[in-house]
Amino acid sequence: MENENKISPMTRLAGFAAPHKGGYIKSVILAVLGVACGLVPFFLFARVIIALIDGNTDISFYLKYCAVSAGFYILKRVFAALSTSASHAATFKVMSEVRHKIADKLTRVPMGFILESPSGKFQNSIVDRVEQIEVPLAHAVPEVTSNLLVPLGIIVYLFVLDWRMALASLVTLPFVMLSYSLMMKEYPKKYGEVVQAGKHMSGTIVEYINGIEVIKTFNQSASSYEKFSNAVKRNADIVLEWMESTLWYSASMMSLMPAVLIGVLPVGLLLFGNGLIELPVLITSLLLSLGIMAPLGAAVFLIEDISKVATIMNDLGWILDAPEMDRPENRVELPNLDIELDNLGFAYGQEMVLSGVNLSIAEGSVTALVGPSGSGKSTITKLIAGLWDPAEGAVRIGGTNLGDIPFDQASDLVSYVSQDNYLFNESIRENIRMARPEASDNDVEAVAIAAGCHDFIQGLEHGYDTIAGGSGGHLSGGERQRIAIARAMMKNAPIVILDEATSYTDPENEAVIQEAVGRMVAGKTLIVIAHRLSTITDADTIALVEGGRISASGTHNELLSESRQYARMWEAHTSVKDTTEEVTSDVQGV
Repeated sequence: MENENKISPMTRLAGFAAPHKGGYIKSVILAVLGVACGLVPFFLFARVIIALIDGNTDISFYLKYCAVSAGFYILKRVFAALSTSASHAATFKVMSEVRHKIADKLTRVPMGFILESPSGKFQNSIVDRVEQIEVPLAHAVPEVTSNLLVPLGIIVYLFVLDWRMALASLVTLPFVMLSYSLMMKEYPKKYGEVVQAGKHMSGTIVEYINGIEVIKTFNQSASSYEKFSNAVKRNADIVLEWMESTLWYSASMMSLMPAVLIGVLPVGLLLFGNGLIELPVLITSLLLSLGIMAPLGAAVFLIEDISKVATIMNDLGWILDAPEMDRPENRVELPNLDIELDNLGFAYGQEMVLSGVNLSIAEGSVTALVGPSGSGKSTITKLIAGLWDPAEGAVRIGGTNLGDIPFDQASDLVSYVSQDNYLFNESIRENIRMARPEASDNDVEAVAIAAGCHDFIQGLEHGYDTIAGGSGGHLSGGERQRIAIARAMMKNAPIVILDEATSYTDPENEAVIQEAVGRMVAGKTLIVIAHRLSTITDADTIALVEGGRISASGTHNELLSESRQYARMWEAHTSVKDTTEEVTSDVQGV
């Protein structure tokens, strides 16, 4: 693994937005035109007022100016709509790229990183945090630019008309900026706390929903489930605290910003009364000064949204900056598919769970891993499947370190069927087809027949189009396993790993699955984790895993004579089997 260089949040966002800068440039230009059109009526109204003072009674003159003002108002709305459309089109593409980048990143990080992080935390980042990018990018970028550029041009024009009136129009601006700077002093920290509280609440809610069966069983309502209640209350308190910390400053800005006449009107009247300014200049300056502050106010509050982007992008950094499993891009030539575990070691956090594991697995052979729960069997298979990188030693396939084989190629080599197989909330057909997306419906059904699950699928309400439910929740554990085996058969990988593939299967269907597994692994390398030792007595090699090490390996008969621990396990297994058969016989007799 190697750590990516830390990238600043705004630099990262700029990288995502760069391919779509054309859309943003178009949006800014349209926004500038829109704001400019919105200010034109102020010039026109100045002319109208001057005409009224001069005694102009030509109705057509006033109608013409009103019509032109209405036209510019309509143009303002049209340009604003076009600008928003262009910026949203670009922004949704950026959001899509961010989510694709995160999804791609998750395929390259160790499984431990994913398993150690609550699913609600991922949901909060990928869905909620990315969604919050929309307002700053789609609105703030074009609107801040236009709402700053156009008033700046008006201010320059006011200085051309009369520098004293121009300065008077800006008299409230220092107080507005002071309020804004005080508000932003603690803003990043406070908003960061809001984000973290929301993330924690989302993770807790997901955990609450996933554990609702246990919560109901032990009569824990939402109000009495302390972790849930505390997370919700904490989130509400943090949001209120954040809003209260900005309320007075925000209110000050909203009060001061439109109060431009406090400076312009007395200064203008003083100058006019002393003959230092002409009436047309006074009226034009008064009206234009009123038009400056509205766009400037909008810009100030939108800048607040832009400041959120750094927090949002920084919050995504925990995924985007996570260490990756380093793999090459180019496929490698493998002379064979022999698997070699060389002094293999692995740790969960600081705890070593495997150490000094050595094992040779010949291509086309059957190898069984047996041992007590928690001894490290599943961890070994996950390392062979490339789901983690070892902390020590190496996994070699065909003499090549697995870390030197591209992700795609390594994935093509292995089909992994675990105890808890995940099915997506899609049709059963699509869950099977996931192993080979180009497969036809006939291919899917042929594999299902070979896997021995065609009949039960046909018996479902919608057959192959039945929705499996979230995590396959609409199916029984045995049915999920049979679908998972069909999916693995569809992949047709040369190395098959079965982690207790029949653990949820009732005795009636176990023979069907065993037969399906036999067809799937014919001529392939099979690595199987089994607790029922009677199912692996014919394996070419049985490896006994104890305390994170392989304490013995050999055939069934060799281990019976050479390993006291294996002999005890076999004796315990056969005695339990005999007891079970006696109980079954007694029940049937009754």
